[in-house]
Parts: sequence; structure tokens; C-alpha cells
Amino acid sequence: MDQFNEALESVNGYIWTNWMLYILLAIGILFTLWSGIAQYRVLTHGVAVTAGKYDDPDDPGAISHFQALSAALSATVGLGNIAGVAIAIAIGGPGAVFWMWVVGIIGMALKSTEVTQSMLFRDTSDPDNPHGGPMFVVAKGLKRWGLGGIGQFIGVLFCLTLLVSAVTGGNMFQAWNVGDITREVMDVPEYLTGLILAVLVAMVILGGIKRIGSVAGVLVPFMCVLYVLIALLVLGFNITAVPDVFALIFRSAFNPAEASGAFVGGTAAMALLWGMKRALFSSESGQGSSPIAHSAAQTSEPVSEGVVAGLEPFIDTIVVCTLTAFVILSTGALTRGEGEAGGDGVFDPIPMVQFHEEDRDGTTYRSWTLGPPTQFTIDTERLIFGKTDLPERTARGVELGGPWKNGDSVFVIAEGGGDNEQTASNRVMMTGSVVLPEEADATPYVRWDLIRSDKKEVAHWSSLIQGGLPTLASPVIYEDYKGATLTAYAINRQFPGLGNWLILIASWLFAISTMISWSYYGEQGIVFLLGEWAVGIYKIIYCALIVVATAGIVTTTKEIGNLSDLGTGLMLWVNIPIMLIFGGTAMAAWHGYFRRLRSGEIKPHDDAA
Repeated sequence: MDQFNEALESVNGYIWTNWMLYILLAIGILFTLWSGIAQYRVLTHGVAVTAGKYDDPDDPGAISHFQALSAALSATVGLGNIAGVAIAIAIGGPGAVFWMWVVGIIGMALKSTEVTQSMLFRDTSDPDNPHGGPMFVVAKGLKRWGLGGIGQFIGVLFCLTLLVSAVTGGNMFQAWNVGDITREVMDVPEYLTGLILAVLVAMVILGGIKRIGSVAGVLVPFMCVLYVLIALLVLGFNITAVPDVFALIFRSAFNPAEASGAFVGGTAAMALLWGMKRALFSSESGQGSSPIAHSAAQTSEPVSEGVVAGLEPFIDTIVVCTLTAFVILSTGALTRGEGEAGGDGVFDPIPMVQFHEEDRDGTTYRSWTLGPPTQFTIDTERLIFGKTDLPERTARGVELGGPWKNGDSVFVIAEGGGDNEQTASNRVMMTGSVVLPEEADATPYVRWDLIRSDKKEVAHWSSLIQGGLPTLASPVIYEDYKGATLTAYAINRQFPGLGNWLILIASWLFAISTMISWSYYGEQGIVFLLGEWAVGIYKIIYCALIVVATAGIVTTTKEIGNLSDLGTGLMLWVNIPIMLIFGGTAMAAWHGYFRRLRSGEIKPHDDAA
């Protein structure tokens, strides 16, 4: 798994270059200006269209504007809002939130444009079951220009990236996070959670887009209201911290975020990278996925659905993601507090950072781990792992996270003489996992991960040993709350014991809604690639991967983040050129629609009747 994860990191390093993010920002600004500030139209006319004022039951399509928006939101408003935001803040620092806002605002123009394009080129040969998305845009659009072969090739390429994203970020990321928080709250094995999720998702997706739209139309409003109320309740008790949180977000967006407690720090570059990546993953702006759901909307006016689609990034990023971020930051969940008061256990005696060097086949390998040398163990690959006795959990740790459980991820903070280029501090995180032996008289311990010289992390460690081996910053050990569990921990800090259950319920609702919509996205990709005959096989594989994601193969935030980043990044690389090629077509339709709206040619359906 390590080699696979390293391969993903290498690929993502090329896909998620900083200049790719700058290009996306520039394209978002381009369509914002080209559309005449689409965000204004979205928040005014888009709301009226969503409310059904312009609905005509005789128009082609399978679902209403509201159901189409709900189906698309069920894919975007998901664990990316709970888990993805937490990951971005934990790695990129508070400044990541600022770049989420930027993506959310420009994403409104991007989403309106790409959905308008898909509506212009959708296939309505079967009015009750229309097909659309970037693959149809490029295939049909280039065919009109006599380049049908090229268009078909690009359409196939997009569908392949769509399938990667569907089974990773849209499916496995969701299942993995639900499995993790369900294990944390109820001590239920992850694979059992996966089996239940697979059955529930299968019951919905077998009914097609109409059932998905119906379920989403009920589920999405309910879960959004539930989550917003939870977040507002927490913020109400921490209202005095909100101004400081705003200041911290803006300050950290352009300057290094200061390390404190359990937070190792973060550079402005990391804030930009992770803020934009997580916001793009959550809102799917420019990714080309949402147009597939919107293409099923019942309308004869392509732009009307494009205006509705612009509401997605606003609801998803500006509202829901922001609430998650403020809950984490206002409660102090990121740093946990200084010293022993914020930890989950205290070492006595304090273990040491250990260095090991060995020659194999003429190559010198260096590695770091934690623990007394007498407790080192060696596995079949001759890799050395640290092992230390597990400290008793503090009373505060039990109150917020319960007693230690076998497999709990933990970490300590080490510091040295040099600076880590990713944290702008001299601190790094050393991770491990709790082992509770089955033997009654055996001592619980922590099995510490090994930082090897053939991994990227070695560069950061090399910079830390300028003045000798790093040492622990404090004797405190922390439970490593990942993704959704960090958000639950933040709520627990305000309402001990309640956060886990609230986030558990929200996570199940969000994950199921996201997985059912992404199953439809992947299904449309299969239809384009192979035809209707392969849809049944695809749905079986899709549900099986839910179980795979919770079977212990993927175990850390970094691994699941790499999987979701791969799918999102690949789709952006293919969809952005499609948006630019047909941007003029979409903008011509956009401005034509609003000219007719201003002249009174387009009226609410009741008035037109």
C-alpha cells in the first residue's frame, strides 16, 4: 500500500501544480466578467427559477429544477463539507478557509457556465430520460465543426476521469469516513458499516435518476438544515471568538500559520493548495460532474438551469463549509490547547526519537521512529518500527473521545533545529496506532510508523536534525482525529458526548446522498462509453467498492485524500479545456436569455399562461 500511495502522490504532484490552481482562478474570473457577474444573476433570478416560478410541465426532462439542484447538491454537500474542510485546516492551517471562499465565489460562475453548456448539447431524444454532461458537449459540439472523431476521443477521456472520480472521491472517500467515525462512536467494525452502506445505496440507485431526484429532494434540505442548526448552536456559545477567527483566517491566508499545541503550523502556500483542493473537491466547480445531474432537468431554456446550478457553490462552500471551519477554529479543536491539558495522554518517561541507518545493496537507508531501542521490533522486510507503552488516557480525553480503542490513530509532535518547509516551523508529526492485545495481562502499546529515507518526508526530517536528533515538543500524545472525526471532536469540546452522535448522523446522511448522485454520474459515463447494457454491471462494482473502502485497505487521511485528489484533478484537466472551447457558445446563450428576460419575452409560467 505504501508504494501505491507514493505513486498517487507523484501523480497528484503533477496534476495539482500551483499554476493549475492559478489557471482555474483566472478562468473563474474570466467567466465572472464575461457573464456580467453571474453571481448576481444566480442569487436573484436563480432563486426564482429554483422555486418553480418558471416551471413548465410540457418541457423535456425527467426532474424539476429543484430536484436537479437537490441531486447535484447531494453530491457536493457531503463529507467534503465535514471531513474535507477538516483535512484542509489540519494540513493547510486556518488560511485554507480564505481560499475556499475564493473558489466558492468564482465557482458560481464556473458552475453556471459548464451547466449551460451541457444543457445546450444534451441528448433529449428520450424526453423523459435525457443525457448530458461534458462528454456530450465535446462530442456533439466538435461534430458540428467536422471534428467528430476528436470530440468522441475527448468525450471518452472525460468519462474515464469521471469514473475514477466517481469510485474514489464520490464513493470510497465517503464510505471510508463514515466507517471511521462509526468505529469511533459505536466501536462498529468498518467493514460492517460498508456492508450497510452498500445495501442502502443499492436500494436507491437501482431506481434511476427519478428515484435519486426524489430521495435527494427530501434528504438534502433535511440534512442541510440539521447540520446548519448544529453549527450555529456551537457558534452561538463561541460568538466572542468569531471576530478572532475571521482575523486568523485572513492573516494565515498570506502568512505562515503559527504552530501551537497539536497543530504543527502551515505555510501560505499550503493554505492556498489545500484550501483550493478541498473547496474544488467539495463544490466540484469546473469538474464537469454537476452538469450530468442538471441535464436531467425539465426545461426548454438551457440558461435557466445554468443559473440554478450557480447556487451550488454558494450553498456548499460559502455556507456549509464555512460553518464547519468556524466550528473547528472557534472551539480550539485545531490546536487542542497547550500542554497536558489539551492532550489525550502523558508519557512518563518521555520516549525518544530514534534514528536508524543501514546499508542494503550498496545503498544507505535512514529512518526515524519513536521509542526505547529495547522495544524495537523487526518485520519481514527488515524495517524497524518503534513501540512504546500506551499512556493512560486523560479524563478530558475520555470525556471527548471515549477510552482508547484498538486501532486508534495517534500522534506526537517532535521538533528540531531546522524548519519544515511545509509547516514553516521546526515541528513535525509522528504517527502511530494503538494496539490493545487480546491477552488480559498484556500491556497496551503504540506501534509507531516509520519515516523512511526513500519517502518525501525525509527531506523535512533532514532539515530538522541540523542541531541533533529531534525531540518531543512535550510528553503529550494526541488521538489523530481525521476528517469527520475532527469536526465531531470540535462539537464535543462544546457539548461533550453530543458531537460524535450528531456528526455520525450527519455523516451517514451526507455520505449516502453523495454516493447515490455520484453513482448516477458514473452511470452516465458508462452509457457514453459502452451503452445501457453495462449499467447493471457498473452498479454492482460501485456498491462493492463501498465495502472495499471500509475493509482496512485504506487506513489514513493521506491515502484517502490522494485517491479523491486524483479523480478531481483528472476531471479538471479534461473539463477546463472543454469549457474554454465552448465558452463563447455558452456566453452567447447566456446573454441572449437575459435580454429576453429583460424584454418580457421570458415570463414566469403562471404569467405566460
